[in-house]
Amino acid sequence: MTTHRGWIGLLFLATVAWGQAAKPAAPPAPPKAATATSAAGTNSAGATTLGPGTAVITIPGMCDRPPADKSKAADCKTVVTRAEFEQLVAAVAPTIAPPARKQLATQYGMALVMVHKAHEMGLDQGPRFQELMRVARIGVLSKELSQSLQEQAQKISDKEVETYYHNNESAFQEVDLQRIFVPRSKELADTKDKPADDAAKKAQQESEDAMKKLAETLRGRAAAGEDFEKLQAESIAASGFKGKPPTKLGKVRRSSLPADQAEVFNLKAGETSQVITIPNGYLVYQLGEKDTLPLDKVREEIVSTLSSQRMQDAMQTIQQSATPQLNPGYFAEAADGPQGHAPVGEAAKPAAKPAEPGPK
Repeated sequence: MTTHRGWIGLLFLATVAWGQAAKPAAPPAPPKAATATSAAGTNSAGATTLGPGTAVITIPGMCDRPPADKSKAADCKTVVTRAEFEQLVAAVAPTIAPPARKQLATQYGMALVMVHKAHEMGLDQGPRFQELMRVARIGVLSKELSQSLQEQAQKISDKEVETYYHNNESAFQEVDLQRIFVPRSKELADTKDKPADDAAKKAQQESEDAMKKLAETLRGRAAAGEDFEKLQAESIAASGFKGKPPTKLGKVRRSSLPADQAEVFNLKAGETSQVITIPNGYLVYQLGEKDTLPLDKVREEIVSTLSSQRMQDAMQTIQQSATPQLNPGYFAEAADGPQGHAPVGEAAKPAAKPAEPGPK
């Protein structure tokens, strides 16, 4: 979510950059005062509404050319109309909640005061300011391009959705899965007298061999129709594993399983998988009912997938259209500091004198 402080930042990137680039020495033009004729109107129910020219932010005493006669200073003011403020909202915070508009208006008003003061101090002139505006323009255009590409990427037709669905039906399959987990080795009891390294390695290997054999045995019994809850309990008892892994996983999609386990979706209903080795043990799956989700339930998912892919492709095309080439010599020099010169921003230090020989 964009913060209110961020809105103001975006505002200045979007408005000041182009304005100053076009007329470097020109001060930011203050909003115009509202006219009486456009101050109000009525809606369809007959209630009074504020017209587009109605002042919604007023900053008394602030204007670019205050009158020479100080007695008329009270008439000097900057006004932001409803139309101008809503144009601002549409540009920098189109999704802002109505109650938050007051806070944005307050911050915008204070930002105008600060900009006015900066202009009086001449901070909007000179090469440093122009360079900042150039960089700000780059940032705004980059953001606008990204937003435009995103909007285009989200225009997915029904035909595209249907084509993707039919070409990738396996991705939308659901199956009822049962699973047995067998730990890779037994939990060894803690003892004060630890065996020697060779004995410990031998015990570990025997433990792993026993659990692998158990996994094969339980797999055969599962395929023969034995209850998975019972088989899982035997695995836990034999290994001393602390915990109770679930056996009934319910409806599972292919994308929910790791790639090296997705092969179980190729089984038929009622079939049991071979033992699958994972880093911490072994798994045995059994498939239940298999079905495919209807298009209407996965439409939004498909739109999101296609939009993301289209956005990625568009960005890749742009990035590959021109590749920036950096001068390695310059950046190596910049990292180490040019020989005989101090890095930018640091004064050169005198070379250290060689140490005088001391008494031996």
